[in-house]
Amino acid sequence: MTTSAPSRGAVLDLATWQMLADEHAARADAFTAGRRARRSRHEKHAIEDFLFEYYPVSPSALRRWHPGAGVALAPGPVPHAEWRWYVTEPDGSVRLDVDAYVAERGDTLRFVADLLRRTASRPAFTGCFGLHEWAMVYRERDDEHRHPLPLRLGSAGTDAVVESHHIRCTHFDAYRFFTPDAVDRNALRPTRANQVELEQPGCLHAGMDVYKWATKLGPLVPGDLLLDCFELAREIRTLDMRASPYDVSSYGLEPVAIETPEGKASYAAAQKGFAERGNALRERLLGVCALV
Repeated sequence: MTTSAPSRGAVLDLATWQMLADEHAARADAFTAGRRARRSRHEKHAIEDFLFEYYPVSPSALRRWHPGAGVALAPGPVPHAEWRWYVTEPDGSVRLDVDAYVAERGDTLRFVADLLRRTASRPAFTGCFGLHEWAMVYRERDDEHRHPLPLRLGSAGTDAVVESHHIRCTHFDAYRFFTPDAVDRNALRPTRANQVELEQPGCLHAGMDVYKWATKLGPLVPGDLLLDCFELAREIRTLDMRASPYDVSSYGLEPVAIETPEGKASYAAAQKGFAERGNALRERLLGVCALV
């Protein structure tokens, strides 16, 4: 069990913050062990690589611990003193220079806070059944798929699932990968411009993106919160691919067959749980935003 995050206004002595940093690094290393081992062997992983390529944060960056806004590190050998946006006080303590951060990143901070708040305010829609992944391969040839995995139902079977369902994808960064033949099958037209109006907490990609918004906030976010967001994204990504048209049995995973009533029920139940966890993390991130 990790130690709880320090409260605003705390000044952490060397032993305390090093313990927190060490715990953070160990937890991050556990999350990234597979990625690091595969990279040393030049191997790909269709599920987990997404977390490091779509969200371009390296394992080494993920293990870097930040205390968060309003927390100071007592005088001593503090590497943070050399990091961007940190400042050393006259007494030798080191803290995040929130004013400098806001001066440079204020627009991002305000956008992220608005998006998180408005997403959390909406009811979770749990009737999409992960069809965004199916729409990304609709009417493609076998050699054109985004992932080097076979289709569980084959091309014709996959196309039939798309054609027999109503698609209502709310997430632009999923919708923009729909095949040309699938675009008009979506009930909505997500764009970057209307993203704030359409994001809703039931969307698996919006849940994974809680991690993205945590990374966009950078050193404002304490280390434990960043890794909690990563952990949620990791779990959601697994469901995303289990419910996809791809055959993920080579990874030791069972499919969530969303083309069946049982699969739909299983997907929606997991989706509801992820929406609740995602909203709890959104509230924590909004709390971080409120500190500046």
